[in-house]
Amino acid sequence: MYAGMTVGVVVPARDEAGSIGSVVSDLVALRDKDGIPVVDDFVVCDNGSKDATATQACEAGARTVRQETPGYGLACLTALAALRPVDIVLFTDGDRSFEGVQGLNLLEAVADGADLAIGSRALGRREPGAPSWPQMAGNRVAGVLIRLLWGTAITDLGPYRAIRAEALRRLDMQDRTYGWTVEMQIKAIQHGLRVVEVPVDTLRRRFGKSKVGGTLRGVAGASAGILSMIAKLHWQEVRSRRLARSANPQAKGSTQP
Repeated sequence: MYAGMTVGVVVPARDEAGSIGSVVSDLVALRDKDGIPVVDDFVVCDNGSKDATATQACEAGARTVRQETPGYGLACLTALAALRPVDIVLFTDGDRSFEGVQGLNLLEAVADGADLAIGSRALGRREPGAPSWPQMAGNRVAGVLIRLLWGTAITDLGPYRAIRAEALRRLDMQDRTYGWTVEMQIKAIQHGLRVVEVPVDTLRRRFGKSKVGGTLRGVAGASAGILSMIAKLHWQEVRSRRLARSANPQAKGSTQP
């Protein structure tokens, strides 16, 4: 619990046996200023791992669910379905690319009134090679598009983020792939939620290869997922406005009370 609000952690993971244990243990160990444990529930979605990811996560203090079908968003949705009712959901990755203790900064931002707090790697310190240049380039492109289409400046699509559970329900998340993070941010803008960016430091991966920046296929898949989600949400918004205007053609410029 943090500032009187219950906290649940969601981690999508595939073949992260080397790091998932420390990710879980670091977050489970979080305490508030009064020494009270911060995390009330913790669910790791084992997204078809061929290693001991689930075993390591359980031994470190998390509950696990299995999802054989690959997909970042699908893994998040699967974990959310298993999460007990909480007030705030904290998302992070299973590769230990972030410091667990900095999750407190994200929770503090929500406690201070934010609906969604994004951990921005661009605003924090980065170890050499973390994140990879394709990831940072993709973030910049997405940021430019979001600023042009929705008039909101962002610096990162960072996966380390905290959101009020009530706000998350309003967003009705759908994406099952790498469009998940950008879907959440754009929908938050569309719903008029208060979104803030919080600097987070990025660590270099110690075990295995990045699913996104480590392979050409990963880079291509993530880029396609992000760009297609931006296009989809923009088209849906445009279409909704056109339908609203056609349903009430007198609304624009009407002087009626």
